[in-house]
Amino acid sequence: MNTIRIRTLESTDVAALLAFETDNREWFESHIDARDSAFYAVQGVTDHVEGYLADFALGAWHPFVSEDASAGIVGRANLKGIHSPEGCAEVGYRIGQRFCGQGLATIALKHLIQEARGHWKLTQLFAHVYDDNVGSRRVLDRCGFLVAPESQVDQKEGERRLTFSL
Repeated sequence: MNTIRIRTLESTDVAALLAFETDNREWFESHIDARDSAFYAVQGVTDHVEGYLADFALGAWHPFVSEDASAGIVGRANLKGIHSPEGCAEVGYRIGQRFCGQGLATIALKHLIQEARGHWKLTQLFAHVYDDNVGSRRVLDRCGFLVAPESQVDQKEGERRLTFSL
């Protein structure tokens, strides 16, 4: 694998993003909630990208892709629900199945932390992870996220909310 580059999602990423999401659909759906089937078409991904970029322009999201020069998009990472007055945002990331176990999720999450602190001036991040998503839980632990007290969490069954103070 070549050096991974993390950059902001662009409107020209539709075809590569559709290929990435389609190739990894079954893998992702074994760890996180499934996307609507309409997403897995050019128009579905185009609408998705346009929505993310519109939210980025409003300062509500910051969508990123991780790419390898020879493999194209190998992962995604997002700061979502950015709430600057409260200084918080949610993190989300996904790495393609054949690229797992190479530290790419940790690199992506550290990039989100850096962007949250430097670009957005946030003070807290949070993440949601299913109990059986052991790999993602390890990444969050490795990067310093802590399980939020149960009394403060409105969560789905089998899901945990983790927080990180910047």
